[in-house]
Amino acid sequence: MYFDGYGYHGTSFEQTYRCYPASFIDKAQIENGDKVIMPPSALDRLASLHIDYPMLFELRNAATERLSHCGVLEFIAEEGMIYMPYWMMENLLLQEGDFVRVKNVTIPKGTYVKLQPHTKDFLDISNPKAILETTLRNFSCLTTGDSIMVAYNNKKYYIDIVESKPSHAISIIETDCEVDFAPPLDYKEPEKPARSIPTGKAPAEEPPAEPEPKFNPFTGPARRLDGKPLKMQPPQQPVASSGGSHDKRSNAVSSGAGAGAPSSSSSQSTNRQSQGKLVFGSKETPKDTSKEKANKPEPPKTDEEPKFQAFSGKKYSLKG
Repeated sequence: MYFDGYGYHGTSFEQTYRCYPASFIDKAQIENGDKVIMPPSALDRLASLHIDYPMLFELRNAATERLSHCGVLEFIAEEGMIYMPYWMMENLLLQEGDFVRVKNVTIPKGTYVKLQPHTKDFLDISNPKAILETTLRNFSCLTTGDSIMVAYNNKKYYIDIVESKPSHAISIIETDCEVDFAPPLDYKEPEKPARSIPTGKAPAEEPPAEPEPKFNPFTGPARRLDGKPLKMQPPQQPVASSGGSHDKRSNAVSSGAGAGAPSSSSSQSTNRQSQGKLVFGSKETPKDTSKEKANKPEPPKTDEEPKFQAFSGKKYSLKG
């Protein structure tokens, strides 16, 4: 039996047809699955053969050696022609009117399939698992390397068949098949925050913290309220490296205070009087204490430290 120069031969169904997309026939629903529309003569030939159901076919583009599999929806196409989903023609690299080889095959039921969406927008769907299950009900089989199309909410999502078991082509009709997902093709892992210390370099050692100086009370130079020089030196406090300078300064201040304290106090009282400020004390010119010290005999030096005597300073009268 021959149709337009193409004849059936042998005990299996194998025929070459010219392929056209679903837009050439009023059957737009085939775009949502993997089923094709074949001519009535194909049904006559298949009915005379002892084939397994459901009917599954191998599609081959001899020019590019691309291979895929499909099911059949109806036998109403013109003789010598076959209508198929456009995404299937893209997988086979077929153009309108190109020849495609159709062969009846038996495909094992699938147990595992791994899918990879082209874009991560598919994962943004509220329930992608339910959408995928609904779409795959229109499919008869899956082939590793194909890209199927999932239509949802007026948008088309393409998904690659990355892996299938137990064969490169599996039937998904009335079977329990495990489905796994690979990251989308446009997925990028989030960048890790940059560390302050580069990898492979030892962390820089922090300089040792300088010890804080301890608080030492009453370490300044001692002075009398009456302006007289000190008769006893204050005990020196042990201090750090700067202690020597503090001791020298205190000795210098003490000696300086002993030598010029009377004259400085007299000059200060004179200045205060001249400025018209109220000063508690006598207006008389202070006596020259240096002469008095020269007349007074020095007390004999003893090894014992002099005791503190209260109220031993100069006396002043408020009357003036």
